[in-house]
Formats: sequence, C-alpha cells, structure tokens
Amino acid sequence: MKLTVNQNFSQSLCVPCIQQRQGTIHRWLLTHEQRYTPFYTSVDIRDAGFKIAVVDTNLFPAGFNNLCEHGLADAEGLIKKAILARVPDAASILIVAEEHTRNTWYLENVRILQEIITKAGFNAQIASFFIQEPSFCAQAASAIEMETASGQTVKIHCVKRVLEKIKQGDINFDMIIMNNDLSAGIPEELKQVKIPVFPSILAGWHTRLKSGHFQRANNLIREFAGIVGLDPWQFSCLYEVENHVNINAEDDQKRLYQAAVKLFENIQNKYHEHAIDSKPFIFVKSDSGTYGLGVVPIEDPAQILELNRKKRNDLSRGKDAQTITHFLLQEGVPTIHRIEENPCEVCLYQIDNNFVGGFYRYHTGKSPRENLNSPGGMSFQKMCPHLDKYGGDCGIAHNLNIFDIYRILGRIAGTAAGQEIMDLKANTAKGPA
Repeated sequence: MKLTVNQNFSQSLCVPCIQQRQGTIHRWLLTHEQRYTPFYTSVDIRDAGFKIAVVDTNLFPAGFNNLCEHGLADAEGLIKKAILARVPDAASILIVAEEHTRNTWYLENVRILQEIITKAGFNAQIASFFIQEPSFCAQAASAIEMETASGQTVKIHCVKRVLEKIKQGDINFDMIIMNNDLSAGIPEELKQVKIPVFPSILAGWHTRLKSGHFQRANNLIREFAGIVGLDPWQFSCLYEVENHVNINAEDDQKRLYQAAVKLFENIQNKYHEHAIDSKPFIFVKSDSGTYGLGVVPIEDPAQILELNRKKRNDLSRGKDAQTITHFLLQEGVPTIHRIEENPCEVCLYQIDNNFVGGFYRYHTGKSPRENLNSPGGMSFQKMCPHLDKYGGDCGIAHNLNIFDIYRILGRIAGTAAGQEIMDLKANTAKGPA
C-alpha cells in the first residue's frame, strides 16, 4: 500500500523555518521533558496541508500490535530505561489491562506489551478486573488463557486475586503499568495498593479532561510557534467547552449550538487570515473519553439543533456506558493523506516521549472530514521509525521533513500530558478547598 497526498504542502507552513531551528526546538523541549514525561503515550495527528495539529492524546495506548518490528525492538530498551528510572530495582511488573476480553486485537496489544517488557529483562503478568464478566474471576484460580487476533495465547489474571495474594505476601510486584484508562473510576482495591503505578491512576478518564490537555498543549505550542516565527493556530485546534449538558434537552442543545456558532466564526476568521479557500467544520465529542466514542462531525452549527435520535445516542454514551455531560467542541482538521484513496491520519507511539513508531489509521467508509477512529472500515498501516534506514521495506514511506514536524508535535503533546499528571497529583495532595 502507498501513502499519497491529495494536494501540495502549503507554503504558508514554513518547513525550512522549522528545519533551521531544530537545535533550538530540541533544547527547548528538553527543558520541559526534564521535569516529567508520561510513561507512554499515543498521539493522533491530522495534517490539512495548511495546518498540522494533534487532535487526541492517549495516556493508555492500546495499539502496540500495530508497531513494526524495528519500533518494537526500540521499545525494549526504552521501556527498560523508563521502568528503572521510576523504580530502580524493579524486577516484576503487573500490567493492568482493559475489560476487552472479547476484543482479540486488544488482547494482541497487551500480549505485545507484555513481550516488550519481558524482552527488556523483567517478569511481567497481565491482569484485569473483569468487572463486566465477574464469572471470569471465579474461574481464574491462576489465569485464563485467551486467544489473540494473531492466534497467539495470552494469560490474563484477575486483579482482585492478584492483589489478595500480594497482601498475603504470596507474590510481589515492584511496579504496575496501567493499560486501562479507568473511565468508570478507580476501583477501591487499586486505591489501597502500595506499589508504584504508571501512568498515575489519577490520570484516568474519570478525572482527566481533553480540554485541560489542549489548554496545556496550546500554551506550549505558543512557545514553539514563537521560536519558529509562525502562527500557533497552524499547529493547534481552536475549541469551546460546554459542561453539564443533557444532549436530549432543548435548552442544552441551544447552548451547544451557540458555542458552535462562536467556534465556527473563530475558525472562519483564521481561514480568511491565511487565505484558505475551504469550509470550516468541527467535532462535538466527550471532554473525557477515548476509543473514538461520543464523536460527531458538524458541518454547520444548525446541525446540533437537528440531531436525530441515533446521533444524540452517539453523543450521550461513552466507554463503559458512561453518560456524557461534558462536551468539547473542537476545530476539525481535514486530512490530506490517503492510503489507496482512503483518508488516513497519523498515530505516533512514545515511551517517555521517545518515538517508537506508530501507524497510519485509515477508513474505507469515511471522508477526510470525519472521525477515522470508528468501526466498520477502520484499518492500520505500520510506520517505521527508521524509514531512512530501511526504506520502503518496512512500513509506508513518508516525507521525512514533514515527519519531523509530527515528532515535534508528539513531544509537545507528551509534555502537556506530563504537566496534566503533575497538576492532578498536586491538586489531589491539596485535598478539597
């Protein structure tokens, strides 16, 4: 398969300006990264030609199965360094996985994550709470063996049973790696654990807000844009936030509509400023959530007042059937990339803000102005972190000069996520006002 671009890269985004300042940009990023970076992240990037922007950042990435062999090899050394930097004498690692026991591709993801950690020299077990299927724990005297999408077998233990054994002194783990975004909240058993947990359980979607992430990321992008002498808007998305919304209530729909009108006007002003002959659009999405759930593209603010029952249902329920009441209205970034004529976007994987590869997410049933992270036609093509060395033999070829910009934005997003975690910990330490 081949990656194509359906238009020339806009001269308004000065690639040479960024290339000439690579050293300054790297030193600037390091000053932030020395404070704190998340254990791992995945970063979704959309490239419209006239702008390149991060549209989502995940602290609990679930696509390690989509990394190429060279990225996985890099990941072994980087994950060892990340673990020992946090727990210097670590030997045994517990991976706490999601509930997706019937999603064989997710099972393949945690199998690969376990393999990376094992090859890095640690003992590693996978466990899940099985809240949605408690009978699994009843069966799991030791572990349940499940088949992944690749036909491999993965053992998954019951977290509650594991924690009981830890309390009794029968087993021990030096570190817990979360691959569960805790959308439904922090289970009580996990709150009692004395073992270091990364990423922090405070940073699950029960607390974290996308708007909080983009606020921090946009502050950093303003600094970056100042270094290269460009408009920060060319590397970020405008957005509005509306909280305490019942999507089925007429008055609340009007609030969302008014926020959308304001956002459309702000985007159109930027289009005029940069002489962009295109029509703005936005996404209405949950301000706290993942897996592409609760995301609806809007081409005109009036569509919010005309949402049918299906669209309202899409917006009202997130992961684990959580009711969505806090909404992010985010500027839409059309993608210029195609794989076999299908629109695609970039997804970068990072360990401690170090690039380990990623993939292009594409969709056979969506347009360049829609959410590509949705079922029914979504596929992935691997992206090699060493394309300059391995050429087109591994992954899809891409423009290395443009890819440098993606990497910079990925590091900025990871840095912003690190700031989020630090702030969440600080606020928790303060306690209620």
